[in-house]
Amino acid sequence: MIDPLSPAVFIDRDGTIMQDADYCSDPREVKIFPRVAEALRRLKSKGFKLIIITNQSGIGRGFFTVEQYRAVEAEVLRQLGDGLIDATYFCPDVPGQHSSCRKPAPGMIVEATREHQIDLARSFLIGDKEIDAECGRNVGMRTIRVRTGFDRETAGSMADWVAEDLPAAAEIILNTT
Repeated sequence: MIDPLSPAVFIDRDGTIMQDADYCSDPREVKIFPRVAEALRRLKSKGFKLIIITNQSGIGRGFFTVEQYRAVEAEVLRQLGDGLIDATYFCPDVPGQHSSCRKPAPGMIVEATREHQIDLARSFLIGDKEIDAECGRNVGMRTIRVRTGFDRETAGSMADWVAEDLPAAAEIILNTT
């Protein structure tokens, strides 16, 4: 029997795919890091579903609207290339309030796993913060922390690997599977 579950790479957005523009609410502020689209295409060609999971507390704080978030999301997807990303999940909750979706809580991954038939044992999470690594660990996934966000200090990270950027993280995944 063919396994109906697919491996996936869950990817944080701000600081991982694009420069972190502190509460990005304007599509003109979207700056995708170099070689990210190419690295994602390589992962997709190896059978990985690509799913963005992003905390967006700027919505919960009233800094921008869901519509503004969606405009930024559309620009990210446009710059990456049509059809590359399989799904995007965001959590508008602010830090400190009870939340099942705000990373490190695994709610976005749980929802995506159910909706996209994901095999977490063959999946990875790439992010620029320790909460990303913690989120992946909370569901038993392998994690890679990149040094492209605001916090580049990765000593003592709980991530399985540390990489300079998303393309280097993609290499780790491609060489591991």
